[in-house]
Amino acid sequence: MSENIKHECGVAMLRLLKPIDYYKKKYGSCFYGLNKMYLLMEKQHNRGQDGVGIANIKLDVSAGKRYISRKRSVQNNPIQDVFNQINNRFVEVEKKDPEKLQDAYWVKNNLPFTGELYLGHLRYGTFGGNTIEQCHPFLRQNNWKTRNLVLAGNFNMTNVDELFNQLVELGQHPKQKSDTVTILEKIGHFLDEENDRIYYNNKDKYNKREITKIIEAQIDLKSVLKHSAKYWDGGYVMCGLLGHGDAFALRDPNGIRPAYFYKDDEIVVVASERPVIQTAFNVDSNKIKEISRGNALIIKKDGSVFQEEIKKPGERMSCSFERIYFSRGNDQDIYSERLNLGKKIFPKVLESINNDVKNTVFSYIPNTAEVSFFGLIKGCQEYLNKVKINKILDLGKNATSKDISKIMQISPRAEKIAIKDAKLRTFISSDDSRDDLVTHVYDVTYGTVKSTDNLVIIDDSIVRGTTLKHSIIRILDRLNPKKIIVVSSAPQIRYPDCYGIDMAKLGDFVAFNAAIELLKDQKNEQKILDIYKKCKSQQGLPKEEMKNYVKEIYDSFSTNKISKKISQLLTPKNTKAKIEIIYQSIEDLHESCPDHTGDWYFTGNYPTPGGIKVVNQAFVNYIEGSNTRAY
Repeated sequence: MSENIKHECGVAMLRLLKPIDYYKKKYGSCFYGLNKMYLLMEKQHNRGQDGVGIANIKLDVSAGKRYISRKRSVQNNPIQDVFNQINNRFVEVEKKDPEKLQDAYWVKNNLPFTGELYLGHLRYGTFGGNTIEQCHPFLRQNNWKTRNLVLAGNFNMTNVDELFNQLVELGQHPKQKSDTVTILEKIGHFLDEENDRIYYNNKDKYNKREITKIIEAQIDLKSVLKHSAKYWDGGYVMCGLLGHGDAFALRDPNGIRPAYFYKDDEIVVVASERPVIQTAFNVDSNKIKEISRGNALIIKKDGSVFQEEIKKPGERMSCSFERIYFSRGNDQDIYSERLNLGKKIFPKVLESINNDVKNTVFSYIPNTAEVSFFGLIKGCQEYLNKVKINKILDLGKNATSKDISKIMQISPRAEKIAIKDAKLRTFISSDDSRDDLVTHVYDVTYGTVKSTDNLVIIDDSIVRGTTLKHSIIRILDRLNPKKIIVVSSAPQIRYPDCYGIDMAKLGDFVAFNAAIELLKDQKNEQKILDIYKKCKSQQGLPKEEMKNYVKEIYDSFSTNKISKKISQLLTPKNTKAKIEIIYQSIEDLHESCPDHTGDWYFTGNYPTPGGIKVVNQAFVNYIEGSNTRAY
């Protein structure tokens, strides 16, 4: 993706199942858990660099000893900043008495972040500012261990207003109207009720110190989460730690947001991406499991691990955008899917260049489109193999080795054309100067394209198209190709997201703007007004009764017609080359990612009622000129 889209966050949770001394003896360090957490977070740095946080809980420390530690950072390179802060305490001890760092008992009882239970979070801010207060994990503190709650997640809720009002009805006074605070207090409320239930069931049988131990053993996380999540509408992976040592990771009923786990006799680990666990713990992918839809992975203080159904699983609609762009491409399935996305779109490219592969240069927008580019080239190679076979057959019996050799040399002209200058910063305030700098965010490889050539360049997706128009196409045009074909491995993005990705405004989408312009070209502005009235009339209805009327914006036009309009909108003035933009089809997306059917960005088929509420509100905001997100 040539544009900076902020998206879902990343989580990492780790439970050490053995005493700290075990890891010291086997792996040579008392900091085994902390080191693994660093790997889990650093290997997911692509999922968030607006902020980073990590929390740790120690099991069974004596009263008066700190048992919960937390560090957060919103500095540049926040992962390094957080771990440097943590490490500074260890460095101090090493200078004064290095032998103490070899004593597992002393380390656990005297140094922070040396407990058995870790929770880490990488934040991409989708809404609001970027302050330390908005950085996960969040902490709900109490003097009773079992009422302490540490929470972090990869989630957006579509019905924050509804959930907030429920808290108010309970008599609470939430300090903030955000989904994070709302969820924290919701779980906290039912956690308090669970503590009270066990206490009152036992208060006549045991003293209070004894009851505390009973609560630790009997606390029913399944019940807490079932009550808490009853009215949640959104995409989420919610991870939590309780002060005494229980932990959970809860996934939404449609599996929108990803979550994987691995367990052996030493550790239990949860992460947003599978290869992260593979790398950090050197385990085969087939040993790593997905948390089931609507289920919570529960880790009890005693080390027992099990999944419990919290919400009835709905249709599997895990996010396809996760596969196209967001996750690291070193997951074996994602790599294969991205290859297929590139391969599937080649026939459209072939049609666009009139089968003239000889006079076509193929390239990609760095860096996430690289794998789909390989797929595009594979598609081209398969086509050329058929061409070569036919040419050899046409030679007949008189074919010479020289003739055959010449034919065999036919191959795609693949080049690295676009180069992103990651260090370029638009620091000049003048609009004219800034625009000029934006134009030069990408550079090109000169001398690779002739004036008789087509230039095909693939991107993983085209959302707004602003970088294409203001930078990429302009600078590609300097190579003087006769035609520039920009290929999107994803279909047209037509609808906002509300499940974790910062794509909430319809006016940001070039596909939406193209459809609006086509309606205006037809002098059919009345249709736009009619759809607005329909959306407006639904305000106040329960979200379950709403319909996605925004789909009607597109129903008069074929995908190709919208693509042609997008090509017009994104062609800069004075461009010499002909510009054509090609998108992946919905059908080929589904064939490429068969197990990840969450395609609401492209189809408007939202997995939850809250999504339909959001898309209608987004359209109302667009018509009324309100520059706010719709949820």
